[in-house]
Amino acid sequence: MKSLKTIIFLALTPVASSFLTPPHHGATIGSFGDSSVTRRSLEQRSSTQRNMAEEKAAKQVTGAELEKMLQEWDTPLVVDAYATWCGPCLLMAPEFESAAKQYGSKVRFVKLDTDLEPAMATRLNIMGLPTLLFLDKNPDVQGVEEGKAPVAVLKERIEGALRKDSIVSLCEYHFFGGEMPSQLM
Repeated sequence: MKSLKTIIFLALTPVASSFLTPPHHGATIGSFGDSSVTRRSLEQRSSTQRNMAEEKAAKQVTGAELEKMLQEWDTPLVVDAYATWCGPCLLMAPEFESAAKQYGSKVRFVKLDTDLEPAMATRLNIMGLPTLLFLDKNPDVQGVEEGKAPVAVLKERIEGALRKDSIVSLCEYHFFGGEMPSQLM
């Protein structure tokens, strides 16, 4: 029993754990006590992840950013209200991204993490996940100018995951005068 305590103690000390950790883990990069190499590799990984996020066509937004988009209107907007723990949200994410890439700058696609932005999720009355909101510029220009009407108008709200084809069909219908989709998947 005494030898087991010694092994546990050695496994918990920094020097011993660096010998026991496989070389591909961040703790063993560099020499003993040299955390600068580990820190650099973590910073590089974070930078790479940020670059990957920046390349997405469907941008992640905060509540404040979404609020600004709703006030300063330039193109139609599709909002994906989701959560990272939501299975259907995860299944729909690549479909949403693909639809966003197809439209490019003609339609803005954004993602709102409801766990990180609960106040905005409440304002938008998000009750189920995922929820897609299709918003367009309010055609009542006079009402908007007088402050009697909102800048953006909700064209449609869909709760549940959709495939790319359905998202595209809804965009065509709401924003470009296309036919109303007969079936959504």
